Amino acid sequence: MMGDRDFRTIIKNTIGSIGREFEIHIDSKDIQTIHLQEVVQCLRRSYYNRIEPQEIESSGFNDLLSGLLRKLQYGSEPKEFPINDINLRSQADMVADDSILLFRTAPSELESPHANDVLYLNACMWIYDKSDGIIIYITGDRKETTFSMTRNKKMFEEVIRRVKILNDLLKEQKTPILEPSADCSDCQYFERCFMKKVNTKQLSLAEMLGLSKKN
Repeated sequence: MMGDRDFRTIIKNTIGSIGREFEIHIDSKDIQTIHLQEVVQCLRRSYYNRIEPQEIESSGFNDLLSGLLRKLQYGSEPKEFPINDINLRSQADMVADDSILLFRTAPSELESPHANDVLYLNACMWIYDKSDGIIIYITGDRKETTFSMTRNKKMFEEVIRRVKILNDLLKEQKTPILEPSADCSDCQYFERCFMKKVNTKQLSLAEMLGLSKKN
Protein backbone atom coordinates (compact mmCIF):
# COMPACT_ATOMS: atom_id res chain seq x y z
CA MET A 1 0.00 0.00 0.00
CA MET A 2 1.41 3.40 -1.00
CA GLY A 3 -0.59 6.34 0.27
CA ASP A 4 -4.26 5.78 -0.40
CA ARG A 5 -3.66 3.57 -3.45
CA ASP A 6 -3.48 -0.20 -3.33
CA PHE A 7 -1.07 -0.87 -6.20
CA ARG A 8 -1.28 -4.64 -5.78
CA THR A 9 -5.01 -4.49 -6.50
CA ILE A 10 -4.45 -2.14 -9.46
CA ILE A 11 -1.87 -4.52 -10.99
CA LYS A 12 -4.10 -7.54 -10.34
CA ASN A 13 -7.10 -5.87 -11.99
CA THR A 14 -5.01 -4.73 -14.95
CA ILE A 15 -3.67 -8.24 -15.61
CA GLY A 16 -7.19 -9.59 -15.28
CA SER A 17 -8.51 -7.08 -17.84
CA ILE A 18 -5.76 -7.94 -20.32
CA GLY A 19 -6.44 -11.63 -19.82
CA ARG A 20 -10.16 -11.23 -20.53
CA GLU A 21 -9.32 -9.29 -23.68
CA PHE A 22 -7.19 -12.08 -25.12
CA GLU A 23 -8.81 -15.20 -23.71
CA ILE A 24 -10.62 -17.68 -25.94
CA HIS A 25 -14.35 -17.07 -25.58
CA ILE A 26 -16.44 -20.24 -25.36
CA ASP A 27 -20.21 -20.22 -25.70
CA SER A 28 -21.21 -22.72 -23.01
CA LYS A 29 -24.60 -23.29 -24.66
CA ASP A 30 -23.13 -24.19 -28.06
CA ILE A 31 -22.12 -27.78 -27.33
CA GLN A 32 -21.78 -28.52 -31.05
CA THR A 33 -18.70 -26.30 -31.10
CA ILE A 34 -15.87 -27.75 -29.03
CA HIS A 35 -12.67 -25.77 -28.59
CA LEU A 36 -9.34 -27.53 -28.93
CA GLN A 37 -8.14 -26.22 -25.56
CA GLU A 38 -11.09 -27.99 -23.92
CA VAL A 39 -10.03 -31.46 -25.08
CA VAL A 40 -6.26 -31.27 -24.58
CA GLN A 41 -6.80 -30.50 -20.90
CA CYS A 42 -8.79 -32.44 -18.28
CA LEU A 43 -12.29 -33.08 -19.68
CA ARG A 44 -13.81 -32.75 -16.23
CA ARG A 45 -12.36 -29.25 -15.91
CA SER A 46 -13.73 -28.31 -19.33
CA TYR A 47 -17.13 -29.76 -18.40
CA TYR A 48 -17.31 -27.75 -15.17
CA ASN A 49 -16.23 -24.61 -17.05
CA ARG A 50 -19.39 -24.96 -19.15
CA ILE A 51 -21.90 -26.39 -16.67
CA GLU A 52 -20.88 -24.99 -13.26
CA PRO A 53 -18.13 -22.44 -13.89
CA GLN A 54 -16.05 -21.13 -11.05
CA GLU A 55 -14.15 -17.92 -11.66
CA ILE A 56 -10.39 -17.82 -11.41
CA GLU A 57 -8.62 -14.62 -10.40
CA SER A 58 -6.77 -13.98 -13.64
CA SER A 59 -5.54 -15.65 -16.80
CA GLY A 60 -2.14 -17.27 -16.75
CA PHE A 61 0.74 -15.69 -18.62
CA ASN A 62 0.50 -18.49 -21.21
CA ASP A 63 -2.90 -17.08 -22.21
CA LEU A 64 -1.59 -13.51 -22.22
CA LEU A 65 1.44 -14.43 -24.33
CA SER A 66 -0.60 -16.42 -26.86
CA GLY A 67 -3.25 -13.72 -27.05
CA LEU A 68 -0.73 -10.97 -27.74
CA LEU A 69 1.03 -13.01 -30.42
CA ARG A 70 -2.23 -13.75 -32.24
CA LYS A 71 -2.70 -9.97 -32.65
CA LEU A 72 0.61 -9.57 -34.49
CA GLN A 73 1.29 -9.76 -38.23
CA TYR A 74 1.81 -13.53 -38.26
CA GLY A 75 -0.99 -14.25 -35.80
CA SER A 76 -3.43 -16.84 -37.05
CA GLU A 77 -7.19 -16.71 -37.48
CA PRO A 78 -9.44 -19.28 -35.77
CA LYS A 79 -10.15 -22.35 -37.88
CA GLU A 80 -12.76 -25.12 -37.58
CA PHE A 81 -12.54 -28.82 -38.36
CA PRO A 82 -15.87 -30.66 -38.92
CA ILE A 83 -16.43 -33.94 -37.06
CA ASN A 84 -19.86 -35.18 -38.16
CA ASP A 85 -22.19 -32.53 -36.69
CA ILE A 86 -19.53 -31.15 -34.32
CA ASN A 87 -17.08 -28.35 -35.11
CA LEU A 88 -13.64 -28.54 -33.50
CA ARG A 89 -12.43 -24.94 -33.23
CA SER A 90 -8.77 -24.06 -32.79
CA GLN A 91 -6.39 -21.15 -33.06
CA ALA A 92 -2.62 -21.39 -33.40
CA ASP A 93 -0.41 -18.58 -32.10
CA MET A 94 1.39 -18.16 -35.43
CA VAL A 95 1.42 -19.69 -38.89
CA ALA A 96 4.64 -19.21 -40.86
CA ASP A 97 5.01 -20.91 -44.25
CA ASP A 98 4.20 -24.60 -43.61
CA SER A 99 4.74 -24.46 -39.85
CA ILE A 100 2.52 -23.92 -36.83
CA LEU A 101 4.14 -22.07 -33.92
CA LEU A 102 3.02 -22.16 -30.29
CA PHE A 103 4.60 -19.99 -27.61
CA ARG A 104 4.43 -20.96 -23.95
CA THR A 105 5.98 -19.73 -20.72
CA ALA A 106 7.98 -22.01 -18.42
CA PRO A 107 9.57 -21.55 -14.98
CA SER A 108 12.82 -23.11 -16.24
CA GLU A 109 14.29 -24.76 -19.33
CA LEU A 110 12.47 -28.00 -20.16
CA GLU A 111 13.86 -31.35 -21.24
CA SER A 112 10.60 -32.29 -23.00
CA PRO A 113 7.40 -30.45 -23.97
CA HIS A 114 4.19 -30.69 -21.94
CA ALA A 115 1.82 -33.40 -23.19
CA ASN A 116 -1.17 -31.08 -23.62
CA ASP A 117 0.94 -28.67 -25.68
CA VAL A 118 2.01 -31.55 -27.95
CA LEU A 119 -1.63 -32.57 -28.45
CA TYR A 120 -2.62 -28.98 -29.18
CA LEU A 121 0.20 -28.42 -31.67
CA ASN A 122 -0.40 -31.71 -33.48
CA ALA A 123 -4.13 -30.99 -33.81
CA CYS A 124 -3.40 -27.51 -35.18
CA MET A 125 -1.15 -29.01 -37.84
CA TRP A 126 -4.04 -31.17 -39.09
CA ILE A 127 -6.68 -28.45 -38.80
CA TYR A 128 -4.55 -25.83 -40.60
CA ASP A 129 -3.15 -28.50 -42.97
CA LYS A 130 0.51 -27.83 -42.13
CA SER A 131 3.26 -30.42 -42.01
CA ASP A 132 5.52 -29.08 -39.25
CA GLY A 133 5.07 -27.57 -35.83
CA ILE A 134 7.23 -25.85 -33.22
CA ILE A 135 6.67 -25.18 -29.52
CA ILE A 136 8.79 -22.39 -28.02
CA TYR A 137 9.00 -22.23 -24.21
CA ILE A 138 10.24 -18.92 -22.77
CA THR A 139 11.45 -18.59 -19.18
CA GLY A 140 11.30 -15.48 -16.99
CA ASP A 141 14.98 -14.76 -17.72
CA ARG A 142 14.34 -14.97 -21.51
CA LYS A 143 15.87 -18.38 -22.10
CA GLU A 144 14.23 -20.33 -24.90
CA THR A 145 13.68 -24.04 -25.34
CA THR A 146 12.36 -25.18 -28.72
CA PHE A 147 10.76 -28.48 -29.70
CA SER A 148 9.80 -29.38 -33.26
CA MET A 149 7.57 -32.17 -34.51
CA THR A 150 5.78 -33.48 -37.57
CA ARG A 151 2.10 -34.26 -37.46
CA ASN A 152 0.88 -37.62 -36.17
CA LYS A 153 -2.45 -39.08 -37.32
CA LYS A 154 -3.04 -41.39 -34.32
CA MET A 155 -2.51 -38.49 -31.94
CA PHE A 156 -5.07 -36.41 -33.83
CA GLU A 157 -7.53 -39.33 -33.77
CA GLU A 158 -7.23 -39.32 -29.97
CA VAL A 159 -8.16 -35.63 -29.90
CA ILE A 160 -11.19 -36.35 -32.13
CA ARG A 161 -12.22 -39.15 -29.76
CA ARG A 162 -12.08 -36.74 -26.81
CA VAL A 163 -14.13 -34.18 -28.74
CA LYS A 164 -16.91 -36.76 -29.22
CA ILE A 165 -16.75 -37.82 -25.56
CA LEU A 166 -17.04 -34.25 -24.27
CA ASN A 167 -19.91 -33.53 -26.66
CA ASP A 168 -21.80 -36.66 -25.52
CA LEU A 169 -21.25 -35.89 -21.83
CA LEU A 170 -22.47 -32.32 -22.27
CA LYS A 171 -25.60 -33.61 -23.99
CA GLU A 172 -26.25 -36.16 -21.23
CA GLN A 173 -25.21 -33.81 -18.42
CA LYS A 174 -22.78 -36.45 -17.12
CA THR A 175 -19.55 -35.53 -15.35
CA PRO A 176 -16.41 -36.88 -17.06
CA ILE A 177 -14.21 -39.38 -15.25
CA LEU A 178 -11.39 -38.13 -13.05
CA GLU A 179 -8.12 -37.50 -14.89
CA PRO A 180 -5.50 -36.97 -12.14
CA SER A 181 -2.45 -34.96 -13.19
CA ALA A 182 0.08 -32.44 -11.91
CA ASP A 183 -2.38 -29.69 -12.91
CA CYS A 184 -4.97 -30.78 -10.33
CA SER A 185 -3.41 -28.89 -7.42
CA ASP A 186 -3.82 -25.56 -9.24
CA CYS A 187 -7.30 -26.29 -10.60
CA GLN A 188 -10.19 -24.19 -9.28
CA TYR A 189 -12.30 -27.36 -9.06
CA PHE A 190 -9.86 -29.31 -6.87
CA GLU A 191 -12.31 -29.64 -3.98
CA ARG A 192 -15.06 -30.96 -6.27
CA CYS A 193 -12.85 -33.87 -7.31
CA PHE A 194 -10.90 -34.49 -4.13
CA MET A 195 -11.25 -33.87 -0.42
CA LYS A 196 -11.53 -30.39 0.96
CA LYS A 197 -8.23 -28.91 2.04
CA VAL A 198 -7.98 -28.58 5.82
CA ASN A 199 -5.32 -27.38 8.19
CA THR A 200 -3.90 -30.23 10.21
CA LYS A 201 -1.64 -30.20 13.24
CA GLN A 202 1.76 -31.71 12.66
CA LEU A 203 2.78 -34.25 15.29
CA SER A 204 6.31 -35.27 16.14
CA LEU A 205 7.31 -38.94 16.09
CA ALA A 206 7.41 -38.94 19.91
CA GLU A 207 3.85 -37.57 20.09
CA MET A 208 2.58 -40.18 17.63
CA LEU A 209 4.15 -42.94 19.74
CA GLY A 210 2.81 -41.44 22.97
CA LEU A 211 6.30 -40.79 24.28
CA SER A 212 6.11 -37.04 24.69
CA LYS A 213 6.81 -35.71 28.17
CA LYS A 214 3.85 -35.01 30.37
CA ASN A 215 3.67 -31.94 32.53
